Amino acid sequence: MNHRITRRQSLKLIGATLAAMALPSASILASAPGLRQKTFAGTDKKLPVIGMGTWRSFNIGNDPQLLDARTEVVKAFFEAGGGLVDSSPMYGSAPDVMGYALEQLGTPDSLFSAEKVWSPAGGSAREQVAELQDRWSVGHFDLVQVHNLTDWRAHLTDLQAMKAEGKIGYVGITTSHGRRHRDVEQIMTSEDIDFIQLTYNITHREAEERLLPLAEERSIGVIANRPYDGGSLIKGLKRRNQPLPDWAKAECGCDTWADFLLKFIVSHPAITCAIPATTQIAHMHENMRAGHAPMPSPDARQRMVSYIASL
Repeated sequence: MNHRITRRQSLKLIGATLAAMALPSASILASAPGLRQKTFAGTDKKLPVIGMGTWRSFNIGNDPQLLDARTEVVKAFFEAGGGLVDSSPMYGSAPDVMGYALEQLGTPDSLFSAEKVWSPAGGSAREQVAELQDRWSVGHFDLVQVHNLTDWRAHLTDLQAMKAEGKIGYVGITTSHGRRHRDVEQIMTSEDIDFIQLTYNITHREAEERLLPLAEERSIGVIANRPYDGGSLIKGLKRRNQPLPDWAKAECGCDTWADFLLKFIVSHPAITCAIPATTQIAHMHENMRAGHAPMPSPDARQRMVSYIASL
């Protein structure tokens, strides 16, 4: 635990040193119009359908140049209308890097902060949330999730109590790579949760069978992780110079592979948002443009699946 506090302090020192340099101003960033939003968790509140993940991409330690580069990525996300940012203590320095970026940029009104509690991080759910709030430089998380269902009964009990006390906004659970779907289904049926996070993309659609219909039935928000299958899906298409099908623009509003892959995900009625991760501003712009209308129809979605399967 102590090594994280030391790292947090070192990042704050770097931030103070560089505050007068060519970093974004601390004013609240304006959201861009046109990004599609969806209601979530049975409320009338809305989230932009494209969020931001931080797995691997934000685990960069305290290198000043990398910190500033990630701050520019965060700035691009919010300027394009972004909302949900997802992180975890499993992701190394990612929570600290988000804290650094928010200290430089100010905290946008659109931020929907999503964190996780994870048993290997040590400490109770309450202790982990308190530490993560310090690392993010925020006083409140909008969503706290039990990471990969680790000790989910104990953690979920604590998180539900914290929600009732007004200390966090919403509670959820996460899984990835198609793991433990039966456990997720059981928790969705028996527990009072607001969100699930799971892997869903055009080549991994197992969640369509039971979990996504159940989420719609029970008004549970769904965050789609690994939208590019850890990057391998979109990188493979680009590396092979695979062209978009000629119907993709007219039927789905797609100009890029980011459009094609992300629009497929967020056009599913049960999906609240997808959380692609990137280290590049240009890729962030691509990701965010994918959240704009038009969206593919059910027939077009099936055609998209068939096209990818044929490659």
